[in-house]
Amino acid sequence: IPAMLTALSVVREKELGSIINLYVTPVSRAEFLLGKQLPYVVLSMLNFLLLSALAVTVFGVPIKGSFATLALGALLFSLCTTGLGLVASTVTRSQVAAIFFTLIATLLPAIQFGGLLNPVSSLEGLGRFIGETYPVSHFLVISRGVFSKALDLPRLAGSFWPIVIAVPVILGMAIALLKKQER
Repeated sequence: IPAMLTALSVVREKELGSIINLYVTPVSRAEFLLGKQLPYVVLSMLNFLLLSALAVTVFGVPIKGSFATLALGALLFSLCTTGLGLVASTVTRSQVAAIFFTLIATLLPAIQFGGLLNPVSSLEGLGRFIGETYPVSHFLVISRGVFSKALDLPRLAGSFWPIVIAVPVILGMAIALLKKQER
């Protein structure tokens, strides 16, 4: 959901014509995109806190590991997902196309290759490569480790590094793909 909301942020301005403000101001592309991303990261973290509270109180799922580790993983993951929304928003010209692009780029790989239904270790070829590089598979390992295996940051470091690396790569793609001026 945060990726889809973020995908609408820049493309909405393209459709309304207010993207011209970016073209005439001294704001850099990075500052513009980070300003668009920040509210959705905050919204994503509020959603994470509410869902965690719901899991513990209503469903009775105890958090056996470090909640700070889980929160850090959620923050990094939300930076990745909102970054993917920014990438979709910068390469498309309509809101419908941005939503469709985001759906294909986030939901399908998460379900098919992220380890949600089948373990990544059981995949082969391109599917395995996508599963090992996609941030959602690493966040699933983090959340499962914290909730059910009582793991903390040092034990989950192997799952954090791919997400930490993905954040600047995804944001760099969004910055590189946003044109400072229409042609």
